[in-house]
Amino acid sequence: MSYNLWYWPGLQGRGEFVRLSLEAAGIDYRDCGRELGADALIEDMNGYARRPYAPPYLELDGFAIAQVANILMFLGERHHLAPSNMADRLWLHQVELTIADMVAEVHNVHHPVGSGDYYEDQKDEAKRAAKQFREARIPKFLSYFEGVANANDGDWLIDHRWCYSDCSLFQLVEGLRYMFPKRMAAVESDYPALIRIHDRVAELPGIKSYLASDRRMAFNEDGIFRHYPELDAE
Repeated sequence: MSYNLWYWPGLQGRGEFVRLSLEAAGIDYRDCGRELGADALIEDMNGYARRPYAPPYLELDGFAIAQVANILMFLGERHHLAPSNMADRLWLHQVELTIADMVAEVHNVHHPVGSGDYYEDQKDEAKRAAKQFREARIPKFLSYFEGVANANDGDWLIDHRWCYSDCSLFQLVEGLRYMFPKRMAAVESDYPALIRIHDRVAELPGIKSYLASDRRMAFNEDGIFRHYPELDAE
């Protein structure tokens, strides 16, 4: 079956964490927001009695599944992108929720005062937030993910094959490299297992094809991972 994926057009954003698993697994989907536009997304989202709070959401059989970790847990169970053991599935969901925590903090770096205000109106506060994020939060989160990457035997997070959180860790590293190229160049060697997973995901046939296609949108300064040179340092 084909899924309808709804997310804001022109952005990787949180929708990219879903796209990567769909692409890696060869699961058919329509990127509806990109095809039909933001107005169509809002109209579709408002049509649900159990309305998603915000995109991304996955549409099937007359209902919508929202929140990245929730969507990926569903895809993991339905398409065997996660272990069958309950304890393993919940551990993986825990990892994905922690990735979502870091993504939220990433966004708050360039919008520390208010998400509705322009970056240009909070640049001084963003500089202070970026310094704290670079020096304290990046090592705290990446050290945790390094431990996650070493928690089980094998080259992947779990079960000797890729799972949806492997793809999410790939996107997290890609986004941080775009946003903080100086900082990531300085610290990446501290997290060899995490970078190994990133590199292995990049070599998956579905991901290689996706990254080479026009379906993979470029990072930009309207998304979550934004590169402002004044916020980066070693």
